[in-house]
Amino acid sequence: MTSDPDRQRLLRIARDAIVAHVGGGSSAENAVCDGEPSGRRGGAFVTLFRSGELRGCVGHIEMDEPLVDVVRRSAVAACSTDPRFPPVVASELPQIALELSLLGPLEPIGGPDEVEINRHGLVVEKGRHRGLLLPQVASEWHWNAHQFLEHTCRKAGLSPDAWKHDAKLWRFEAEVFGESSGLRAEG
Repeated sequence: MTSDPDRQRLLRIARDAIVAHVGGGSSAENAVCDGEPSGRRGGAFVTLFRSGELRGCVGHIEMDEPLVDVVRRSAVAACSTDPRFPPVVASELPQIALELSLLGPLEPIGGPDEVEINRHGLVVEKGRHRGLLLPQVASEWHWNAHQFLEHTCRKAGLSPDAWKHDAKLWRFEAEVFGESSGLRAEG
């Protein structure tokens, strides 16, 4: 579990990276974090909301890089390269709120009986196709474990029943926290 001060530091790193990228402010690249997050390696996703609606979500699954670097890079990517949305512009910054999902390790599973809604996220992979849905997605859409697997397959660009046919499946837990207010456009 990440401490509240470390959560605030990670949110600040993400926010500063977005403001620097979108608004042309000073970069948070050289910001130093005291304590645990600076040395911790991990996967993470940064989700952006504008007025409560999804505005971008990008992350890194593997736990092979420093968490602060993953958060910083994912924040910039979420505001600029999520193919579902145009890049965030400076005028939107006051309405953007952040949510971070710090990923736990991937655990191989065989099917829906090993998935607990509100607890697990999913990864499906087959060949060059890979899809991930965060734990909060299933509860937001009121899906059961079977539907969650089907939608994760679709996210991977596969048929909804690919999980039954040679696709690799993993579950993971995530520590999810965020801001309730929008970004402050600071430089």
